Amino acid sequence: MAGMRAIAINCDLGESFGTWRKGDDAAIMPLIDSANIACGFHAGDPSVMAETVALAARHGVSIGAHPGFPDLQGFGRRPMRLSAREIEAIIAYQVGALMGVAALHGARVTHVKTHGALHNMAVVDEEMARAICRAIRAVDPGLIHVGLAGSALQRASEEAGLPFAVEGYIDRMYDEDGKLTARSNPDAVHHDPARAAAQAVAMARDGVIITRQGARLPVRVDTLCVHGDEPTAVAVARAARQALKEAGITLRPLPQLRSGA
Repeated sequence: MAGMRAIAINCDLGESFGTWRKGDDAAIMPLIDSANIACGFHAGDPSVMAETVALAARHGVSIGAHPGFPDLQGFGRRPMRLSAREIEAIIAYQVGALMGVAALHGARVTHVKTHGALHNMAVVDEEMARAICRAIRAVDPGLIHVGLAGSALQRASEEAGLPFAVEGYIDRMYDEDGKLTARSNPDAVHHDPARAAAQAVAMARDGVIITRQGARLPVRVDTLCVHGDEPTAVAVARAARQALKEAGITLRPLPQLRSGA
């Protein structure tokens, strides 16, 4: 039954750096189930990582690494051409760094979700996707890999034997091919909480992505993302969480979904 479905709301967090602040992690953390924490390359720093881990632990939110390109100035959203060996190294480096910080708080990292341009490129680049999965598997083969349905990331995860969680986006527009609308388009991000909440329910309960052209693409999601750096993130997360509950969707952290707890 659709009403018996369970998913996790995830959010990209820990994206402040030094004295520069981005997002309201304290306000959004109670509204999510799993956190993707920046690991210092596209955003974040050791102190911010530690603060975000501690905040997640206090709220019972599962912890994931959110590795990106080494691109602080571009917030990891600019494409970079790196070799497979370089991709493996930056993934292992960032995931390992968050594991060390999490250990300070008696917590552990349970999933990995790539960020920005790194993720978008690996959705279609088979070699890059395999490099990411090799790195994740080498660090911990039990880590849940989060990514887009039907992507090179999903195929590479299955080949590597990694647990994979299909992700949908609460606050992003989709194109006809099922991929996210480029951020260069003015309608790429949903800032209206009601519209974002309706999209969340469509994916979680009805099993469809509604594209910008109005097509309905079938999808079965395990987790839904809201971007913590958007100014409307708290309102969007609150509206989506309420709408999902009213639709009969159970909300749990990613590790509990995978274990069936």
